[in-house]
Amino acid sequence: MPKGALWNDMLNMKINNINLEKELGKLYAIWLREFKVFLREKSRLVASTFTPLLWLFVIGTGFGSVATNPSTNHVMGHAEWGAAGVGYQQFIFPGIVSMSIIFSSVFFGSYIIWDRKFDFLKSVMVAPVSRSTIFIGKTFGGMTTSLLQAAILLAIGLALGIHYTPVSLMLIVVIILFLSFTLTSLGLAIGSYMESLEGFQLIISFVVFPLYFLSGALFPLNNIPLWLSILTTIDPATYAVDALRSTMLGIAGENPFLADTGILFMFVMGIGTIGMLSFRKMKAV
Repeated sequence: MPKGALWNDMLNMKINNINLEKELGKLYAIWLREFKVFLREKSRLVASTFTPLLWLFVIGTGFGSVATNPSTNHVMGHAEWGAAGVGYQQFIFPGIVSMSIIFSSVFFGSYIIWDRKFDFLKSVMVAPVSRSTIFIGKTFGGMTTSLLQAAILLAIGLALGIHYTPVSLMLIVVIILFLSFTLTSLGLAIGSYMESLEGFQLIISFVVFPLYFLSGALFPLNNIPLWLSILTTIDPATYAVDALRSTMLGIAGENPFLADTGILFMFVMGIGTIGMLSFRKMKAV
């Protein structure tokens, strides 16, 4: 290879590395801003943790007292749930973790509206940074907050008799990040088209509750009618709950673990792409 061509290749490689470092620096700055906003809003952390705990201990205890064992079709109370020998509270615990992720991730899109109202979004949009970088940085911020909230619930799970191993914790974190990226992208995509916070909250209420209730968080999906089964298959949270349940409790899911994570990754790519395209079309004011 001629020396001139080799020199040009080295120069192009160095320029690409510098551009990559700049983009990563911008990405880090956006992520850090979102993370600091979360840390300053301690009430947000308390509220986002209290609601899942309310469902876990109140709904879990109430429904658990009349829950029916799907393997024997008898009312079991706090006795074994299914062949795995877990209580109803333990059975719904993976769904409660998913609930925390669903609500925190989707509602993260409301910060786009707040940023637009306070003109922060305009200042970011005119900065020399691509909208894709802004989108990914905000998505990473939402993923971080969801992971912190889920970590609190995972610690509480120890008191319920749920045991973790280093491998299971690693798999749980991967599932949480996949689900959080998917739903944060969804929330940001919706928020990019909304101008009113009230309108966003109204629309989101029609999104988060179906996502949660159709995921199988509160009941097994092996004996539901066909129309409900079809709806559960298009819910990304379904695959997250199924994978978390098999990882945390050792209960055989509706799908193999690799199938759940593979489908969840497809949601990551699909909804992430939709969110990125929505962000590129978003108006700063």
